Amino acid sequence: MGLELYLDLLSQPCRAVYIFAKKNGIPFELRIVDLIKGQHLSDAFAQVNPLKKVPALKDGDFTLTESVAILLYLMRKYKVPDYWYPQDLQARARVDEYLAWQHTTLRRSCLRALWHKVMFPVFLGEPVSPQTLAATLAELDVNLQLLEDKFLQNKAFLTGPHISLADLVAITELMHPVGAGCQVFESRPKLATWRQRVEAAVGEDLFREAHEVILKAKDFPPADPTIKQKLMPWVLAMIRFSLLLVMYAVPKEKQHCQGHSLACAELHMKLETRDWGKMER
Repeated sequence: MGLELYLDLLSQPCRAVYIFAKKNGIPFELRIVDLIKGQHLSDAFAQVNPLKKVPALKDGDFTLTESVAILLYLMRKYKVPDYWYPQDLQARARVDEYLAWQHTTLRRSCLRALWHKVMFPVFLGEPVSPQTLAATLAELDVNLQLLEDKFLQNKAFLTGPHISLADLVAITELMHPVGAGCQVFESRPKLATWRQRVEAAVGEDLFREAHEVILKAKDFPPADPTIKQKLMPWVLAMIRFSLLLVMYAVPKEKQHCQGHSLACAELHMKLETRDWGKMER
């Protein structure tokens, strides 16, 4: 058996892995793991990834999880252009720097934007207060500014004159709030121009294909009660993790994030007190 990639293109890390593999002509078998149906929580998928998360990779008897690890594995195994993850020590360190930063900042705010604007109110039928949504969007705005000021600056791409893994991971992340209807690029011409460069570098058709699902997120139908009951423990665990990140990673002086932490806690308490086993069917 050759290389297998377990993906759902609703997931931003999965989109990064998918684009990288397709763009670089890496042969693989696509194994769809439908997150909306809770297939990642199945015993069958747990045999591939006990963490029950996508993406996951199987290469013969070898299995690998976590998107950055998968991207680096593919980069090292297959002959791909050096600019994705440069051999130069300092250029590579810049890519590493961005990947480390975005995992605990931009990812958190982009994921929340999607969940608070679409997944909770539309898919799960759980209303989100205006205060919670406002705090979420404020945090996203702060991190978009950091992305511009710290990483993009006046460069063509995040780490230099060529596209890298940093740009690929960043753009797939930012398409999450775009899919939720957030105005990510409209008032940020520098970011908008960068997005155009990234799309051109990976190929507009491939970019469109990879993001087709997330750009339809606002049109998701409400979840079936059985699916909702199945997903809620996973959703609650995700919120708990989000609260811990805010508690330990965000300086107290950032009032918008403090407000977001309280709003998130309020939402968590409301959801956790529900009896999901007695939902109407």
